[in-house]
Amino acid sequence: MKLALNTDRMIAEVEDGIGWVTFNNPARLNAISMEMVEAIPTIFETFQADESVRVVVTRGAGDRAFVSGADISEFEEKRSSAQAREIYDEHSKAAAAAMLALEKPTVAMVRGYCIGGGLMMALRADMRIAAEDAQFGIPAARLGLGYGYAGVTGLVDLVGPAYANEILFSARRFQADEALRIGLVNRVVEVNALEDTVRDLALSIADNAPLTIKAAKFAIREACKDAEKRDMDGLASRVEACFQSEDFIEGRRAFMEKRKAAFQGR
Repeated sequence: MKLALNTDRMIAEVEDGIGWVTFNNPARLNAISMEMVEAIPTIFETFQADESVRVVVTRGAGDRAFVSGADISEFEEKRSSAQAREIYDEHSKAAAAAMLALEKPTVAMVRGYCIGGGLMMALRADMRIAAEDAQFGIPAARLGLGYGYAGVTGLVDLVGPAYANEILFSARRFQADEALRIGLVNRVVEVNALEDTVRDLALSIADNAPLTIKAAKFAIREACKDAEKRDMDGLASRVEACFQSEDFIEGRRAFMEKRKAAFQGR
């Protein structure tokens, strides 16, 4: 199933429980344009509401880039004045909020350039699987751009302040092996193995109990917050929902009967 969108620069489709999100601007190395940003909330809100979607994978079209950053050709029109930047930022915040609000697991499949806004897109995923040809970086210091708190915090939470300093201050490119070493990605695989690796991972997640994964994702996010800001009641209710679910009964029966469980997410 393919979602109908107002732009052909974003592709969203569902296959075997996987929601595939493709940044489709290969002529510009999948640089993010305003129309792409505007489509993101629609895609992620639709996937959230679709019970057939168990996991979401983001990827770039072609073989050269995940996302090479924001479309700089739009900066003069979209980001040159305070008013234009405010509008741009509102759409960007809405896109980020929709991606982060998704209660289902997300995987970024990274090949080639993952730069600037592209790295921010990848950071919003729960996991990042990279090909050996992947390159990461945030060139804001070479462009005179300012990075806001939310983006910087996401980077610091993942790699720590020391490496966040180096990424932001140096504006240099990090190759895939170094990105793995500093914790920017979960795994690095051969280019030809990337799609199969990500698909296998996504399918294994899609086969598991959705309510359990929902509770686990919520717990991991709460664990990253300051203790006084954690929603422990929300976590407890999600854990209890697992024990009260039909899937808990199915999981027990499948284990006793030595068969694969067929989870329904209820």
